[in-house]
Amino acid sequence: MTTPAEQLEVEMTKAASVSNDGVTVTRRSLSELIEYEKHLASKEAIASPVGALKAMILRIVPPGGH
Repeated sequence: MTTPAEQLEVEMTKAASVSNDGVTVTRRSLSELIEYEKHLASKEAIASPVGALKAMILRIVPPGGH
């Protein structure tokens, strides 16, 4: 199975859409693939105890901070 990063590399070299005999196939945009990769990375980070702790610490806002 390929990783999302490897899939992005492959998708960058392919055409965005292809037509043949009246059938058109359109690929997902690179921005959608990048967002998917970010989603998977955050999901994996939260799955580990250390990643969950980092996420909680980043959400702590000091008094008067926004």
